[in-house]
Amino acid sequence: MSDRTISRETFLKGAGIGAAALSAGIPAFIPSRGEAAEALKIGLIEEITGIYAAFARSEIRGANLAVAAWNTRGGVMGRPVQMLVEDNQNNPGVGVEKARKLVNQDKVAALAGTINSSAALAISAAAATMNVPFVDSGSHADQISGVDCHWNTFQTCHATWMQTHATGYSIAKKFGKKWYLITPDYAFGHAIAAGYQDVLKSVGGEIVGNDLTPLGTTDFSPYLTKIEAAKPDCIIAIVNGSDLVNMLKQASSFGLLKKFPVAGPQIDLETAWALPEDARVGFWGVEWYYQGDLVHGKSNAVANAFVSAYTKEHHEPPTAHSAFAYVAVDRLLWAINEAKTTDAVKVSKTLAGAPFHSLWDGASEYRTVDHQLMWPMWFGELRKVGPGGSKVDLLEIVDRQPADKIAQSAAVQAKICKLDYPS
Repeated sequence: MSDRTISRETFLKGAGIGAAALSAGIPAFIPSRGEAAEALKIGLIEEITGIYAAFARSEIRGANLAVAAWNTRGGVMGRPVQMLVEDNQNNPGVGVEKARKLVNQDKVAALAGTINSSAALAISAAAATMNVPFVDSGSHADQISGVDCHWNTFQTCHATWMQTHATGYSIAKKFGKKWYLITPDYAFGHAIAAGYQDVLKSVGGEIVGNDLTPLGTTDFSPYLTKIEAAKPDCIIAIVNGSDLVNMLKQASSFGLLKKFPVAGPQIDLETAWALPEDARVGFWGVEWYYQGDLVHGKSNAVANAFVSAYTKEHHEPPTAHSAFAYVAVDRLLWAINEAKTTDAVKVSKTLAGAPFHSLWDGASEYRTVDHQLMWPMWFGELRKVGPGGSKVDLLEIVDRQPADKIAQSAAVQAKICKLDYPS
């Protein structure tokens, strides 16, 4: 799959050099590269086919925008940046094969991407053995920055602990403490379920049902028909992508969405856009949104430039996954440029703990102790149509949770994550 890279003219008009430089945290002027400069290659591995294909498309677009911005400013270390994209087919084994191809055959200096947490974990381990940095843009499992962390891997999305603790208390307060979980049967789903169990333990609640569903499930009736007898206060939908679309559509047809509230750790605009109006309900974790002071703060030139340039190029606003990949690739290229080398250890140590401002309000960093990006998370209500009949503005953001309130502490993570840099 290929996607258009934003043009120089579009970026300059939509973003402006000043905002572009701010997004990378570097001066606006970089000496022009020579005509013979060898391209700096980075590899992007995404789930281009399968249930997360819509998210992958958004990530490729966001990553392209970051690469175009750096090339507009003169490249990285005076070299043009070239991004090579591979499809992991939503399969960890294929992801490792593609990572090895990119590094060993295509000679990329670093890797980014992934949405499937199992694929991210596999690629993280492979990248460590190949001695290349890997910035995980779109997967969430705690293990990535926890027990299975690696010195070379950085996690951009909120870990599952952050997602559950940003949303769980609000769900319990709003709907009650008896939950029925619909859980995807892989690393992400199991981690989310464990996080919600921790929340319920602290508030005196219980899980009255937890059905594990295979990725790519099209018929959710065996699970949905058990919900009414369990009498939950709330249905917790942990499934994502096209699985969540199928689950909500079928829950609506069974009348469940009129009998029980529904909520979950996250919803993405790609999913909201794919739902029929009668299934656009519930309260959800939101990892980033393309507008609003509660997300961007006031006068955020970086966010405004990103949204403007992306929307002009693709005729729709950026989604959270667009933002994930933009930030992941932008920070990866910043670290290489700042370190003035592609040496993996030096790049990783440069990126870790470096504060920056980006597409949301406030400063953030990939935390030194575990390489988890520390940034806020939001809570929102899914609406059938947006203001003025908008077909794209389908989330009303109602709350913001700062990173230090939802993440495991650095002291706890230090006991779990052992980065073990090469000597």
